[in-house]
Amino acid sequence: MANNTAPGSAASPELNQPLHYINRELSLLAFQWRVLEEAMDENNPLLERFRFLSIVGSNLEEFFMVRVAGLKRQIESGTISTGPDGLTPTEQLDAVSSEVTRVLASAHACLSQALLPALRQTGIQIFQFDELSEEQKEDARADFIKKIFPVLTPLGFDPGHPFPHISNLSLNLAVLIRDTNGEERFARVKVPDSLPQLVPVGKIETAQSGRPSIVQTKPNAYIWLEDLIRANLDQLFPGMTILESYPFHVTRDAEVEIQEWEAGDLLETTEEGVRQRRFGDVVRLQVHHAMPANILEILMGNLQIEPYDVYLVEGMMPLSALKHVANLDRHDLKWPTFIPSIPASLDPDSMEQEEDVFAAIARRNILLHHPYDSFQPVVNFLNTAARDPNVLAIKMTLYRVGKNSPVVEALLKAQENGKQVAVLVELKARFDEESNIEWAKALEKQGVHVVYGLLGLKIHSKLALVVRKEGDTIRRYVHMGTGNYNPFTAHLYTDLGMLTCSDEIGSDVTDLFNYLTGYSAKRDYRKLLVAPINMRQRFESLIKREIEFAKHGAKGRIIFKTNALVDERIIQLLYEASQAGVQVDLIVRGVCCLCPGIAGLSENIRVYSVLGRFLEHSRIYYFRNGGAEEVFCGSADMMPRNLDRRVEVIFPVEDERLARYLTDSVLKTYLADTAKAREMLSDGRYVRRHTQAGQPGLSCQQWFMTNNPSAKK
Repeated sequence: MANNTAPGSAASPELNQPLHYINRELSLLAFQWRVLEEAMDENNPLLERFRFLSIVGSNLEEFFMVRVAGLKRQIESGTISTGPDGLTPTEQLDAVSSEVTRVLASAHACLSQALLPALRQTGIQIFQFDELSEEQKEDARADFIKKIFPVLTPLGFDPGHPFPHISNLSLNLAVLIRDTNGEERFARVKVPDSLPQLVPVGKIETAQSGRPSIVQTKPNAYIWLEDLIRANLDQLFPGMTILESYPFHVTRDAEVEIQEWEAGDLLETTEEGVRQRRFGDVVRLQVHHAMPANILEILMGNLQIEPYDVYLVEGMMPLSALKHVANLDRHDLKWPTFIPSIPASLDPDSMEQEEDVFAAIARRNILLHHPYDSFQPVVNFLNTAARDPNVLAIKMTLYRVGKNSPVVEALLKAQENGKQVAVLVELKARFDEESNIEWAKALEKQGVHVVYGLLGLKIHSKLALVVRKEGDTIRRYVHMGTGNYNPFTAHLYTDLGMLTCSDEIGSDVTDLFNYLTGYSAKRDYRKLLVAPINMRQRFESLIKREIEFAKHGAKGRIIFKTNALVDERIIQLLYEASQAGVQVDLIVRGVCCLCPGIAGLSENIRVYSVLGRFLEHSRIYYFRNGGAEEVFCGSADMMPRNLDRRVEVIFPVEDERLARYLTDSVLKTYLADTAKAREMLSDGRYVRRHTQAGQPGLSCQQWFMTNNPSAKK
């Protein structure tokens, strides 16, 4: 995928050559390979390896629901446009099919050849129904009749019964039976996701006969719910002969189409869009490799799919169900418990008498590095604001807050206490629409001013503004972050947040909220980079500034830590920076469409991806600026959607102490990682970084857990 110009070549390659761009979809699949490597890594705890494998499965489900579905819609609409890599939608689908097949084959080999045998060695076994003793089968059948049978609904398919709707991401059984007249019939049985997918069958020990026997009821042996249902299909079809049964799994187009410009009520329109998602076109059918052609034809014909939409699976499906194995109660097979720190300046037990969170922020800006720093100070900040009689107003953006949100509870409490509360709830946060709709209704019911996003734009910025009366003045306290206001994911994702009462940032955030809740054409923000208003222009000018420094003999340096690098204009500017001699380091978790290490084009660019216990989600942008370094953090990745089609905020970290922490501790440690970092080659492949013989590798995540970041800020 990359054109490696010979070293020393005087010719400067054109910046828009397709060979100089990695295809976005294939780069996303390359990320799945890196996640799969973590499942294969014996240095990771066993149940965490199962979790990584389940993540591969869930990532591929979303990949088909969104990315593959999008390609198919392009083809159906007659769109023949290509991206910077030059591949047409049809060519991309062909490449995707081949690569997904390879990923799935390796994933299932990892499961059957490595993970399941290793699990048995720990005393946990997952059996097929036929492997159980007769006594165990009888116990399992009794359990089936009592707890599972009442939930199941077999659906026939014949002239009197239309083909049943197969819901998105559902696991089903295709059953072929012979009725009392000797005719063969097709039926579908859905494996209910409302029941435990792993059914305990008691502790298993092998008797001298070699057959397993039950000796106690402590769960250390299980069968999958699907297997238990298959073994008891005679209970669902009494008097019939069960001929065959095979599992299948359906993935549908899950993109919610919101006709915003025609929507009289965005909330109602989004709700309808979510309802319609379950009827989206089928984009993938996974079936057991032994499924006979006649049953597969029934499925394909009624689901209206083509042969290239079918993926044959040799092993369990879906892989995402392995999360149930990862969640087993065996803490000795998981990561050791990690307790985040609370910065001393925000620790209620350490604060000076009568001091509160506002006094701590007024004294100095505070940087939080999650999950190493606890998210609780952010919740405390909002709870304190909700109680404080001097607080006049609270304004927030909510993108993904999760269930049972203490953040929303704080906002509701603030409303009860007479504060002016305004919340921008992004209804169009993909796959979180239903949760956000519920929160929006709850907030609105209590009298909170709720704004449902903007027409044509998603609100992805992470902002909280507290307006407080202090004597004769008004002071604004602001929290800005790279991650969502979700305490649960704050334990799992790496993110950054800053608490400040800077007058200029407070004024900018106030102006931004006025833009979001009312009408404003303001474009001159004092400190913030705001998409889609000035962010692209500012980023492009910052890169060009480094180019100019390099051209005039000064050292040029750029470091980006981001989740994705897709934007063609940004990539071209980074190529220009490399050609000018600027040293560019890119720490990109997922998709990266830039090709590093091409002589004459990108030999000064290095690309790394870090995977580990926590999902890398923080975004940091560093520019050397001739020695007057500038560091930015925020919600935006380097993608067209972030720069042009979302409301995003990037904020400067101007406090020297905090900027030094980000450059000398955070970025430096990421770039030194030799345990969990992979380096990208110019053809889009990733290779692990090597350590010197006999030297232990450095894991940046482990380093941050061991070296309390709070003590350094």
